[in-house]
Amino acid sequence: MYKTIVLFMTFFFLLTLFTGCSEGSNASSNSEDGKVVRIGYQKNGPLIILKSLGTLDERLESLGYTVEWNQFRDGPLLVEALNAESIDFGRTGNTPPIFAQAADAPFEYIAVGYPKFKGSGILVPENSDIDELADLKNKTIGFSKGSSSHYLLVKALEKAGLNYSDITPAFLKPGDARIAFEQGTIDAMVVWDPYAASTELHSNGKLLVNGEGLTTDRDFFVATKKFKENHPDIINIILEEIESSSEWANSHPEELVEMLAPILNIDKDSIQKSVERRVYGVEKITEEIIKEQQEIADVFYELEIIPKELNIEEVMTVEEK
Repeated sequence: MYKTIVLFMTFFFLLTLFTGCSEGSNASSNSEDGKVVRIGYQKNGPLIILKSLGTLDERLESLGYTVEWNQFRDGPLLVEALNAESIDFGRTGNTPPIFAQAADAPFEYIAVGYPKFKGSGILVPENSDIDELADLKNKTIGFSKGSSSHYLLVKALEKAGLNYSDITPAFLKPGDARIAFEQGTIDAMVVWDPYAASTELHSNGKLLVNGEGLTTDRDFFVATKKFKENHPDIINIILEEIESSSEWANSHPEELVEMLAPILNIDKDSIQKSVERRVYGVEKITEEIIKEQQEIADVFYELEIIPKELNIEEVMTVEEK
């Protein structure tokens, strides 16, 4: 049964790669004139800050370019659009690019964000008898399959001397996991901010552990190989503006909360808690980062979440300092 589910997920991912996705419908079929830069973003990420500030649009407009912003519900849909070349550049979490590479998508990692492990972790009810990682044995844990939370959980179990088979996984998206958590049908959930912060503040949840020592939980900025080869100057500008908007976000936390709360439709207290434990920024790819991403790919292959072994260096190279 498990292998059947894995095969179905792989088939579904490959199918959507070739048929395109329904989200990001404003994306142009092509940008042959080279004057339209199509960027994929998610509501919860550094690119929504950049979009809201408008600085990239202004800078590229002065060079004769138009920025076309395309919103996606999640990372997998964004990398599917990248594969279909309906966007040129985007940001996603650390696991969607693993699936994209497994499906032979023509993309490359461009840069990485700062670690954000403080806002990701395993939550349990405040009155739970789970006091340490070892107590997760024989418990039912909700998390999104193939996500950064999935990897965090595997590493947490490993740290506690437990096997993945020692727990009962409940594959749930953050919203569904939150409902199951509140209803008591799962014993714990693994999720990231702002969902983690909201659960702590409004659903009697407490962080058993965050991702420290388990995962860096980085953002990744990715682009099609064609766009990277043809527009290295534009990519440099995009990264410069991401860095500038990140500096603004870090130095204007109150304004950032005011910006994000209505966009994410989450209360300001939860957004503030998320903002307080995250630092935005951009870093170049290093050997250490390649190693981190390779370990995620290896774990997912061992768990039969992806169908083949990957060599991350094929799509991620160390940048010159």
